Amino acid sequence: MVKVDSPVQAAGFEKPALPLSDELAQEMQKLDQMFWIDQQKLKDITKQFKVELDQGLKKNNQNIPMNITWVLGQPHGDEKGSFLTVDLGGTNLRVCWITLPGSRGQPSIVQEKYQLSKEVKTGTANQLWDEVADRMQTFIRDQRLDEKATQPLPLGFTFSYPAMQDFIDHGVLQTWTKGWDVKGVEGEDVTIQLREAMEKRKLPVKLVALINDTTGAMIASAYHDPETIVGAIFGTGCNAAYMEDSDSIPKIAGRLPPACPVAINCEYGAFDNSHTVLPMTKYDHIIDKESPRPGEQAFEKMSAGLYLGEIFRLALIDLAKRNLIFHNQDISRLDKSYILDTGFLCAIEDDRSSGLQNTATSFEAHTGITLNTQERQLCRYLAELIAIRGARLCACGIAAICSKKNIEHGHVAADGSVANKHPKFKRRWADALAEILEWDEQRTEDPIVLTPAEDGSGIGAAVIVAMTLERARKGDDAGVKEAADM
Repeated sequence: MVKVDSPVQAAGFEKPALPLSDELAQEMQKLDQMFWIDQQKLKDITKQFKVELDQGLKKNNQNIPMNITWVLGQPHGDEKGSFLTVDLGGTNLRVCWITLPGSRGQPSIVQEKYQLSKEVKTGTANQLWDEVADRMQTFIRDQRLDEKATQPLPLGFTFSYPAMQDFIDHGVLQTWTKGWDVKGVEGEDVTIQLREAMEKRKLPVKLVALINDTTGAMIASAYHDPETIVGAIFGTGCNAAYMEDSDSIPKIAGRLPPACPVAINCEYGAFDNSHTVLPMTKYDHIIDKESPRPGEQAFEKMSAGLYLGEIFRLALIDLAKRNLIFHNQDISRLDKSYILDTGFLCAIEDDRSSGLQNTATSFEAHTGITLNTQERQLCRYLAELIAIRGARLCACGIAAICSKKNIEHGHVAADGSVANKHPKFKRRWADALAEILEWDEQRTEDPIVLTPAEDGSGIGAAVIVAMTLERARKGDDAGVKEAADM
């Protein structure tokens, strides 16, 4: 394995060769040092990751929650039936009617997607659940599911936020993430609140399972790919789920049979909230301070898609206000928080136009600022530095799980905009994982591979509902609070 010593080498990208002022050249070097995470630092982060994963399994209210999902075992592939699923994600609400054919066949999906307004994301509990229930009611009516149903429609509710679950069909929101801040939901059982909204509308629905999108991605992928070892989200937020033996979870001692595999929703965006090992920059500190939850989700704020564009913007603002770039230009539009997103950074990295003209055109459209040739190159380089750091950090969480479980081979089923859309994320992530786990440099293929996740919030939720109902019918009600007699 070739040791990578700099972001330039990692990215295969050369620093701008144009003449730079001494001040700007020094700043470029500082940015190198600021954002680069070398092999030893990756290992240090992974080591601390393992410590915090274990702490979360021992008791509740730890840095990394390690939430028990009560999804027991992997799917066998013969799950079948039709199920309603609702996915409350970071940006959209999706309602689906999914039919599993069994025999690992391809599920059929009928779905509608609804964009969530800022008012819903930052409003009250009643606003949120009324919105969800109204959309469900519309979908059920439009698909005429109420006319066909002879019993309540079984629902899998994908809730992509940290929820502590004592049962698979209940869950208490621990904290909002992804920039959400809905009043009256934190510390409350979200399934009770949703049930009340559904009952108010007399919806013919029974909530069977509350599911995290990461767990859903793992189960959906395992439904078709038995080599799936971890489900991961590298998108607006970052997280992972994996199967843990009940014997290794002291905080639920006695609630499950010995050696029973149970899915753990790590919620490791909160890793290192105490700032003991993560190399935070001044820009990371600004993002944390100005976020709805300062002091929380430290790891997520350095590596997830919601924040990469903002880190980029803050660095440019810093350079501009020190008169190193954008001379004699109005930068007031660039002063607006989150005006540049991760998609913008992806486009810069993927720009193959002559003289990075596409970058210049897009930048001017977003900010009103005209980039000269040097500034185009600087933007490209800075975008690479930030994206490389994010990918390398994302490898640490997976490396910690694999190291902890002695997993040497398998597939990490990844979903999310960064994993799916960033042109170089997969290679950078794999290179970092190789550095941490010290894979043989003579290998012909990577032993642990990032694969596209199946539809976790849809298919995964449906499979989990099917698994839960099957267990209930067999009299196995471990982790199920309400009778699933359907």
